[in-house]
Amino acid sequence: MLRLGFGFVEIGSVTPKPQPGNAKPRIFRLARDRAVINRLGFNSAGLEAAVENLRHRAAARRGIVGANLGKNRDSTDAAADYCAGAAALTSLADYLVINVSSPNTPGLRDLQQARALQTVIEHVQAARTRAGPERPPPLLLKIAPDLAPAERRDVAAVAIATRVDGLIVANTTVARPPGLRSRYASEAGGLSGRPLFALATEVLRDMYALTEGRLALVGVGGIASGLDAYRKIRAGASLVQLYTALIYEGPGLIGRIKRELAACLRADGFARVADAVGADHRSRA
Repeated sequence: MLRLGFGFVEIGSVTPKPQPGNAKPRIFRLARDRAVINRLGFNSAGLEAAVENLRHRAAARRGIVGANLGKNRDSTDAAADYCAGAAALTSLADYLVINVSSPNTPGLRDLQQARALQTVIEHVQAARTRAGPERPPPLLLKIAPDLAPAERRDVAAVAIATRVDGLIVANTTVARPPGLRSRYASEAGGLSGRPLFALATEVLRDMYALTEGRLALVGVGGIASGLDAYRKIRAGASLVQLYTALIYEGPGLIGRIKRELAACLRADGFARVADAVGADHRSRA
């Protein structure tokens, strides 16, 4: 994936114990909508397999590879699951992600409530420090696009109070925007791709304002062009991720996005991406 031209790659979500995920079929292409619905349910080979895979690249350590941490479906102690992930992968990953926003693991999104979220973050931070006290990797939090305004404020407050390094905005949505045309539109699961773009970008813009630009934000949701990436950056993203568009466009998409993004930056007089981060907020001020 790095050789395709990505600046960084994220693996996971990885659960402590292996689990098969939800029953198949569990991925549906909404081709007419340039979207995907998935209800994978954290299908994972478990931490031991992830550790072994990451060790194979440890010697060369080329490129940035993050690890996204999840909890097992049958676990009764979410914090312990995330801590196990942090303990195992801190020395092997370039950054860690606490995923509390997948809609396909029952009860997972409840962990975005302020008190539960703070508890999970603080426990994982402690586990990360124990595992790599000298240079612990950055810790990010992946949130849902379906958070209400009050919930967004709570998440922002907890993120600042606990000093996480960044937020990934956002995961798939359980909403179904009007106008979906594909026959799989009513399938249960998380919707990604073009129909998610507006909602995910709105939440991104809101989180940038709520955190006053103090946290690194990763914009994800519906990116399929350099202009899409540029809009995320102007809304507050320092980095962007994509998945669904790659299914439809193939590996050539990455080079095209980079070329188009560079053209967008030049057109608005920006010398680099960092100069454009949050530009929409400055223009409003």
